[in-house]
Amino acid sequence: MQTDFETLCVERIDDHILLVTLDRPEVANAKNTQMGREHKELFEGLYIDAEDVRCVVLTGRGKVFCAGGDLKERKGMTDKEWKHQHAIFEQGVLALRMCPMPVIAAVNGPAYAGGCEMVLTSDFAYASTTARFALTEVTLGIMPGAMGTQNLPHAVGERRAKEIILTGRPFNVEQAYQWGLVNQICEPENLLEEVMDTARKIAENAPQSVMRAKRSVSVATQVDRFNGYQFELEAYNRLVPTEDRREGILAFNEKRKPRYKGR
Repeated sequence: MQTDFETLCVERIDDHILLVTLDRPEVANAKNTQMGREHKELFEGLYIDAEDVRCVVLTGRGKVFCAGGDLKERKGMTDKEWKHQHAIFEQGVLALRMCPMPVIAAVNGPAYAGGCEMVLTSDFAYASTTARFALTEVTLGIMPGAMGTQNLPHAVGERRAKEIILTGRPFNVEQAYQWGLVNQICEPENLLEEVMDTARKIAENAPQSVMRAKRSVSVATQVDRFNGYQFELEAYNRLVPTEDRREGILAFNEKRKPRYKGR
């Protein structure tokens, strides 16, 4: 897994948590083509080889999570250049969506447009009291193109999603919490600590169980309940012969903490 990037800071926390920080604070962590390439490479790499990473935390450097696409870089782009850049962004979104282990967004400040879509594509989010959100694309003559129209209705409901997307109006962290976009509101100085507490709890659990449960929940929003249950049972039965399943039951009966190996 590559960790040396120009626009991302990638750090291993403890043994099993990866902290990924969007690292262009001088431009509010706006996403340029280079960040798009590196985002894609990082999450594709995790899909191929997790290297015992069990949870990913995604945050931004400075006071802003991500302002969206870098509009200064986009100024003067031809249609062909724009589509080429967006194709890179599209593959990055899919790579994030397909990340095998949970991704928690630690929203340290405003998350607009593509930044908000990054939060939505994560598995869930904790946000600072300073966070604000918006999908502003229609105010710029475009529309959400990083799964915003797909993920937002699942988070906040269809009618609220239409209001957010069609007006482009910003909303605050309390509204984001009430509507279901974020799971928890934190004081700025406590945000990363609280997210890490949750990430550590996830990392303590059996890795294959977590990964298969994540996929099963994601499938549940896309198929009917019967077929979703068939997927759940298939995932469940693949865990029965694992070492971790035997270790979990043994540890419970021996009244000790389990030692999971991801096998």
